[in-house]
Amino acid sequence: MSTDLAPTLDLDALRERIDTALAQGLRSPSAAVPAPRGRAGELTRALTDFVLAPGKRIRPLLCVLGWHAADGGDGDGEETLWRTAASLEVFHAFALIHDDIIDGSPTRRGRPSAHRYFAGRHRSRPDADAFGTHAAILLGDLALICSNSFIHTAGLTARQRDTVLPLLDAMRGEVLLGQHMDLMATGRPTDDVEEAMTIARLKTAKYTVERPLHLGAALAGAGPDLLARCSAYALPLGEAFQLRDDLLGVFGDPAVTGKPVHDDLRSGKATVLMALATRRATPEQRGTLEALVGRADLDEDGAAHIRHVLQHTGARDTVENMITTRHEQALRALDTSAFAPETAAALRKIAARAAVRTA
Repeated sequence: MSTDLAPTLDLDALRERIDTALAQGLRSPSAAVPAPRGRAGELTRALTDFVLAPGKRIRPLLCVLGWHAADGGDGDGEETLWRTAASLEVFHAFALIHDDIIDGSPTRRGRPSAHRYFAGRHRSRPDADAFGTHAAILLGDLALICSNSFIHTAGLTARQRDTVLPLLDAMRGEVLLGQHMDLMATGRPTDDVEEAMTIARLKTAKYTVERPLHLGAALAGAGPDLLARCSAYALPLGEAFQLRDDLLGVFGDPAVTGKPVHDDLRSGKATVLMALATRRATPEQRGTLEALVGRADLDEDGAAHIRHVLQHTGARDTVENMITTRHEQALRALDTSAFAPETAAALRKIAARAAVRTA
């Protein structure tokens, strides 16, 4: 086995290798990134800075672990693995950039979101804000093109193309559908817990955990049984990940999360947390939610009133319990001989980081 894919499966070492693959790919002429000079240079530099900014790298990490789950770590085809894993991070950059435009988010990872970054750089223009949005749309498009280039230059065999590309297409379609459903449901609080859970499964459980695991396993030749075992771990964990995000979006510390704590409340995000509170609310509490959730001018006092309802209806505690239940379900799925001990240990660490976190 090569030193790049050591049996200890040190997650920090794997993340460093992923970052190396990202940096190499973004600087390669084959990455479909314009040369960093002239008028295209601003987009190129912005994409490189965005993608290489510190992050969890959870999707490429899970792709690598899926490869190991399918016993692919014998040194053969590693470069294909790293480029495929890296492509997921570049695709995620595309999703985040466009998501921040849709949500009107001012920050991402503690820094200005892409549309705010471009608007700030071109503040002397009379249309600086519109320009920032338009440039960020193009930046997201460039990230999508670059993600495709990573895949198409990864050296996939014919077998891998036949199994990996349909999974990749499914992932992209699922996250797009989830985003559209999220957009349709956003604005005012509703008590539709089931729809909120469906959005969480499409936007997060499948996109963040299941499909990356499937992609890595498929690269290594996994069959249907192993893919099903990966799903048994991935889907509950992905739901736990999104439920934790919902809590952090309202109760988190912006200095730690890197995002304003009012964004979800101002946009009226259709979360399980909000749906549970709305379903259980007294008439007075429902009136508070309907008056305040979705207001673009929501201030801290209004946010505090909403948090009071989320806590006193028991919605916050219920979501915490849902996270715990799903985290435990994911861990039980690893108690099988389908996963080698070192792979199962790494997946347990991923589960802890996804479900029990502050950012």
